[in-house]
Amino acid sequence: MSVFPRISLKPDVTEYLKSVFLNKEVLAAVGQQEAECRFQKLLTCLSHPPSYTCVRASTHLAALEEIRRQLGEELKKMCSSSPEDLQILPHPRITDVLLLPVDGPRPVQQLSSEVVVGAQCGSAVLRGAHVFAPGILGSPKYMKTGDMVSVFSDLEGRCTRGATSFQGKKVFLGNGVAEMDRSTIFCTGEPPRGIGVRMVAPLYQSPSFDGVLPSLAFLQNLPSVVVGHVLGPRPGERILDMCAAPGGKTCHIAALMGDQGEVVALDRIRNKIDRIRQNAQMLRLQSIKAFCFNSTQAVSSDPAQQTEGPPFLPDSFDRVLLDAPCSGLGQRPNMATTWSLKEICSYQPLQRKLFHTAVQLLKKGGVLVYSTCTVTLAENEEQVAWALDTFPCLTLQPQEPHIGAEGMLGAGLSPEQLRLLQRFSPELSWDQTQTTTAFPGRADSDTIGFFIAKFLKN
Repeated sequence: MSVFPRISLKPDVTEYLKSVFLNKEVLAAVGQQEAECRFQKLLTCLSHPPSYTCVRASTHLAALEEIRRQLGEELKKMCSSSPEDLQILPHPRITDVLLLPVDGPRPVQQLSSEVVVGAQCGSAVLRGAHVFAPGILGSPKYMKTGDMVSVFSDLEGRCTRGATSFQGKKVFLGNGVAEMDRSTIFCTGEPPRGIGVRMVAPLYQSPSFDGVLPSLAFLQNLPSVVVGHVLGPRPGERILDMCAAPGGKTCHIAALMGDQGEVVALDRIRNKIDRIRQNAQMLRLQSIKAFCFNSTQAVSSDPAQQTEGPPFLPDSFDRVLLDAPCSGLGQRPNMATTWSLKEICSYQPLQRKLFHTAVQLLKKGGVLVYSTCTVTLAENEEQVAWALDTFPCLTLQPQEPHIGAEGMLGAGLSPEQLRLLQRFSPELSWDQTQTTTAFPGRADSDTIGFFIAKFLKN
């Protein structure tokens, strides 16, 4: 059921996306009406959370069934619903994934006391989080700890911090209990920390994973888990993760290798490297080496290069993951994006620079996986077409598992090439996921928007 308005975009961004989804190849294949319908469904489903919470289980540390049992016990301690309502389902094809159905939208009555949160905080609440104090923009004038409040997300970023009321565009997320007085949130010299509102009746009910089995259960979107399996790391290999922060995929690669070999993680922002190292330590992975470095400069032209870290000599890695910086237009739930069209279109040149580096650093016979969490052609299928044209040594490879849709028409790729690509397109099954589609089809199709291409270097 659609309870939120479609994602709010700047008008020229909407027109740009519409031209992508109603391109000539798509119109010739499915017709104007179907193409228009898919585009409208995309705008609607992006503002809603997926119908399953995906947990990647640390099967290098414990068996899936044991993690499932422990997770069930931990969540039952926290859960307001009855324990028998709590479902934790193993994915039938992906051996380290557990899925928890999301209950929603639920019939929740709005209250007169309103707390307003920012869009990022609102998205987290829709995926099971409580409201952390830094995300609160406005609250009732005399809000005290223990007060029942309704939580709303500011859709356009117009609520001023400290507001006592807000009449702008907002959407209802559910009800909670204030864990802090208003004065603690807004009137102290220190930035507020911790939970500001504990959600007790969210519109979409899914467990909060804050502090739950941190070394065994890792929250990760299903397509992001699929990427690691598609890369197919093997024990003893040397693997590069080029844009690695916050390290979820890096750690997954190391786990899939049985922590045998070397996983080099690069990111250009120092505190993000610290986060990768923390995640590796928490998941007890020794094979990860993280460096603060700009991946576009990661190829060394000096044959005498002897250092452990970047830059590296050409042909240094068995496999390379390029999970590229992108416009992020596949993220869900996302009710509003304030980015300009110029910002949305700014990623293609950077992605191509990174591609050049990736191909140079990959050994002959090695595997390169390119992925994004966006829905545009320019950052996905057009990049594949460009890469195949620019690097004759690259050929597309089949992906396993392949649970998403095939690539999208519009970049001039052949039907065979499109079948080798994997595009997670929640709009294609939005009607079914809102009604009766059974597990696991619903979990496989009602995901974030995501794209994966796998290449072999000949």
